[in-house]
Amino acid sequence: AEGAGAVDGTEDKMGRNLEDIWDGRFYDRDDLVRADCGGCQGCSSCCRGMGDTVALDPYDCHQLAAGLSAAPMELLAQGRLALHVSQGVIVPHLPMSGAGESCVFLDGGGRCTVHAFRPGFCRLFPLGRYYEGDGFRYFLQKDECAKKNRAKIRVGKWLDIPNLPRYEAWVSRWHSFLLSKQIAFSACTDGRRLREKNMELLERLYWTPLTSGRDVFEELEERLARLES
Repeated sequence: AEGAGAVDGTEDKMGRNLEDIWDGRFYDRDDLVRADCGGCQGCSSCCRGMGDTVALDPYDCHQLAAGLSAAPMELLAQGRLALHVSQGVIVPHLPMSGAGESCVFLDGGGRCTVHAFRPGFCRLFPLGRYYEGDGFRYFLQKDECAKKNRAKIRVGKWLDIPNLPRYEAWVSRWHSFLLSKQIAFSACTDGRRLREKNMELLERLYWTPLTSGRDVFEELEERLARLES
C-alpha cells in the first residue's frame, strides 16, 4: 500500500487504514512522541510473527552487510535475508524462523544482535510514515507496542540515525522509485521480462557492493537514476 498518502512501516502491509492504527497526530523529527520503551529489556514482541513485512531498502541491506562483514548475497545464502514479491517487485526482507516466528537476528534472550545497524523499519517502530507528495510525516501506531507507559522522546533521537535529514530524503526518494517500479512491473505481462527486470534491480541496488570511501546516499541515488533511464 505504497503511494501518495500511503502508510509505510509494518502495519500498512496488514491491510489496515491509517485511522485504525494511529494516535491522531503527525510528527516531525524534532517533535516529542511517546515511543520510548526503555530499551525493551528483551520483550522482542515486535520482532516476532512479522512474516515478510520487515522489507529492506538498499541502504538497509548495505548497512547490514557492512555490520556483519558479509556480502548481501552471502546473507541471502545463509538464510539471514529472504526475498518476497511486493506488487510485482522482488525485495529482500528480514526472515522469521522457529516455532515462535522470531527474527533471525534475535538471540536467546530476545535481544537484537544487529541493533547498531538495524534496518529503518526496526528503528521506526512503533512509529510509521505517512507519505504526502515528495515527503512524509511520522505518526505513532497506537496499541502496537507491547510496552505500556512509554516515555516521550524526540523522533530524531528515537530513530538514532546519523544525518537524519539526508536519510529522510533518501527514504522519500526510494519510496517514489519503488512505487514507480511497482506500477510498471505490475503492468508487465511478459513473465520472462519481468524476472529480468527484477534481477537487474536486485543486482544493481542490493547485491553489488558499494564503493569504499564514497558517500552511500550519493552512490545509491546514481544507481536509481541509471535504472530509471
